[in-house]
Amino acid sequence: IVVWPKVYEAHRRAVIGGRLLKVTGRVQREGAVIHVIAEAIEDRSDLLAAMGRGVIDPTEGRSDEARRPVPTRQPRSVRHPRDQAKQLFPSRDFH
Repeated sequence: IVVWPKVYEAHRRAVIGGRLLKVTGRVQREGAVIHVIAEAIEDRSDLLAAMGRGVIDPTEGRSDEARRPVPTRQPRSVRHPRDQAKQLFPSRDFH
């Protein structure tokens, strides 16, 4: 994703504060290189709380696999979407 300075300044708060971003823009292709040129950036961190719900059961699998034990320890409760995002995405190095 390419974010030009003008677009960055217009959406600075979302870029800096957001943990989950929705980027709308134009796709540019030249050979095998594909870029998305950002036109709008939206903070969608509010959706992070729903990401942990409905997790696939690790004991379900193909019939030729051995069944794995279900973890007995419950994950710690996450109150804020940013705390959950830190667990899901430990790093945010974009510089």
